[in-house]
Amino acid sequence: MQFSYTAKNKEGVVQSGSMEAADRFALARALRTQGLIPVSVKDTKQTGLSINIPFLEPKVTLREKILFTKNMSGMLRAGLSLVRALQVLNKQTTNKTFKKVLDSVEKDIVGGSTLSDSMKKFPKVFSELFVAMVSAGEESGDMSGALEQVGISIEKTYALNARIKSALMYPMIILSAIFLIGILMFVFVVPTITKTFKDLGVDLPMSTKFVVWLSDTMSSHPLLLLLFLVIVGSGIAALLRSKSAQPKIDTFILKLPVISNLVRETNTARTTRTISSLLGSGVDIVHTLTITHEVLQNHLYKEVLNEAIESVQKGGQLSVVFKKYPKLFPIMMSEMIAVGEETGKLSNMLSDVAVFYEGEVDTKTKDLSTIIEPVLMVFIGAAVGFFAISMLSPMYSLMDTVK
Repeated sequence: MQFSYTAKNKEGVVQSGSMEAADRFALARALRTQGLIPVSVKDTKQTGLSINIPFLEPKVTLREKILFTKNMSGMLRAGLSLVRALQVLNKQTTNKTFKKVLDSVEKDIVGGSTLSDSMKKFPKVFSELFVAMVSAGEESGDMSGALEQVGISIEKTYALNARIKSALMYPMIILSAIFLIGILMFVFVVPTITKTFKDLGVDLPMSTKFVVWLSDTMSSHPLLLLLFLVIVGSGIAALLRSKSAQPKIDTFILKLPVISNLVRETNTARTTRTISSLLGSGVDIVHTLTITHEVLQNHLYKEVLNEAIESVQKGGQLSVVFKKYPKLFPIMMSEMIAVGEETGKLSNMLSDVAVFYEGEVDTKTKDLSTIIEPVLMVFIGAAVGFFAISMLSPMYSLMDTVK
């Protein structure tokens, strides 16, 4: 069989080429005899019809990654080899995408690669934070401990995301139900009432004319309306993803009365949790801050991390940078970082901060649900009231005329 390969020599220089071999393992052995370490191997001869549709393949969820790290850590601690542990986990998972990933990782390790290097090939499954902590575990010789830390970090992220989604789930369900009921009303109910108005020649107020126009549009041109909604939705999605608009959107969100505190504490929790996990695993501070920069989404927080990286590289203190931005990071965080830098227990201090603000986010999301409920009731009442007045006012006019 013909294979194409990428390999590194003893100096770390990457080389690419092709070679004939019985299988991947024979190729790996042949490369090692030449003083090369295999990085990736691909079969250049493809047979049969292969259709790969990425969006139809199942994603590897955070929950599956948590189970992977916990089980892997436990098996390594029990004395199983890395390859054997991967084989067991491969049999346990039902996710086809994850099975392919684990197959590839196993083959790479058998071929002489490290676990972290093989994971780098799958950035959508194993984040940079995940790979960095595994790499630190390989260097320290405590792979089981590193994987356990990765699992804890992912589990905290999973819990934080779950709290936020839970708070937003209720209003999304209510708004979706209102939207669906509104469409049904405009398509089936309003035309019946409108026909009565037209037959009797009632003079309609502006609000009623607007409701009638909207109903006629939905009934007569449903595809046009659907196209309009798709265009508007795509436009909003494109605007939210736009790099030029993102800074303005992030700044606007941080000015919203209730949301701003939740965003502030969520980003503080993610920042401290990520830095604590990486430092605790033995990753150097500059690499830690670089990965944390990638984990955060808000550009204002990313800018602070960029400044922190530059400051640390010049020998500055991390706490000094965070103290400059009290509107983004609470004073408590910078003070705890300062104590951690003085005592040499920065990872532990940041872990305490992360636990505190994760608890605050939990409380805030519960409070947010309580606040959203009356706001939704007011919104629903206003919408129903507008519709009722628009439909009832012509009827009252008709009754006055009859009298």
